[in-house]
Amino acid sequence: MIIPQEIIRRKRDGETLGAMEITAFIEALSDESLSEGQVAAFAMAVFFQGMTAEETVALTCAMRDSGTVLSWDGIEAPIADKHSTGGIGDNVSLMLAPIVAACGLAVPMISGRGLGHTGGTLDKLQAIPGYEVMPDAQTFRRTVANVGCAIIGQTGDLAPADRRLYAVRDVTATVESIPLITASILSKKLAAGLQSLVLDVKFGNGAFMADLDDAEALAASLVAVANGAGVRTTALLTDMNQPLADAAGNALEIVNCVDFLAGRKAGTRLETVTLALAADMLVNAGVETDVTVAAARSRDALSSGRAAEIFGAMVHALGGPVDFLEHSANYLRKAPIEIPVLAQSGGILQSCATRDLGMAVVDLGGGRRRATDTIDHRVGFSGLVPLGTEVARGDLIAMVHAADEDSGARAAQAVASAYRIGEGSLADAPVVLKRLG
Repeated sequence: MIIPQEIIRRKRDGETLGAMEITAFIEALSDESLSEGQVAAFAMAVFFQGMTAEETVALTCAMRDSGTVLSWDGIEAPIADKHSTGGIGDNVSLMLAPIVAACGLAVPMISGRGLGHTGGTLDKLQAIPGYEVMPDAQTFRRTVANVGCAIIGQTGDLAPADRRLYAVRDVTATVESIPLITASILSKKLAAGLQSLVLDVKFGNGAFMADLDDAEALAASLVAVANGAGVRTTALLTDMNQPLADAAGNALEIVNCVDFLAGRKAGTRLETVTLALAADMLVNAGVETDVTVAAARSRDALSSGRAAEIFGAMVHALGGPVDFLEHSANYLRKAPIEIPVLAQSGGILQSCATRDLGMAVVDLGGGRRRATDTIDHRVGFSGLVPLGTEVARGDLIAMVHAADEDSGARAAQAVASAYRIGEGSLADAPVVLKRLG
């Protein structure tokens, strides 16, 4: 018999836990035979003592197995997915899933809502009338099988142990533990029945892991644990020192997605990240062996229009309009107030307080202060000018979309304050810094 307090004591004292001990603890957490105090003590012990890679694999697998693990029997295409640690203007999933589906992968993408200053894929998709982010299992499976991809939310029976553990971590200052973050992210992804995975780990002033070394440590942990759990996984370290897309806000990022799929975002940082992730997905899934060839194949899926067709088919299969791609402007609600943000001086856009832009979207109503808040999908920013651009005084650097004049004026001031304009050229920083795995 394994006694919970002994597991807590051993981890508190820096000992290495066995897989059976970790599994027993997670089973007790799942059936609620542990007290909140015991869960909190375990989380704090891990926070201070850390975990070995083997312990983290065991924790991840135990949390994965606390609920349903999806099976994709009957679908011959490789089952693959991607996860991002989140940022501003990061709508990559919306385009990436149909691009790789057009290249022969099956993508059951289980995504989340906005968290803190970062936007959420599900909130963006709910800007589309009728789109069902929580379909029944049959619809989910049918969409993946027939269309090639489906982007939905986490159902209650996937990795339920993570929800209880995260709720305790959230109120006990143990969120930042890399082993616990790793297990939280991967338990949900692995419960989706994946065969391969690509991770987009952000660093910079708009990322949760602002420090590059911290982001790299998290990426290394995620790659090691996912591969240790039997899922072929790589990670890209990508820059979040400015918004990734030129839009931030739910409906506005859907507009950006439609433009991207139509080929109107070529040559952007967003395209670079999306195609780099697509190439890794194809190589990890085994449909290509060379990342350069995989990138070219991904680009062809985009330029040929096949990815756009799959996105439209996915939207319709999950309840959205059949002609959404062709007539998205007729379906997406627009904010009543638009306020231009003008450069206050001439020079080069030198830096951006990216997190502040995310919080400004929240202040407009495009994100949540509390879990129960209702989101205004119409609001946000468009036309965000990338760093390194030369502007003259009075040039447009962004457009604010707001529900009323007061919130719009605050947001316009926030955008103007977030950008620093100075003299001299700006060094060209790569958006994809490093690949791990």
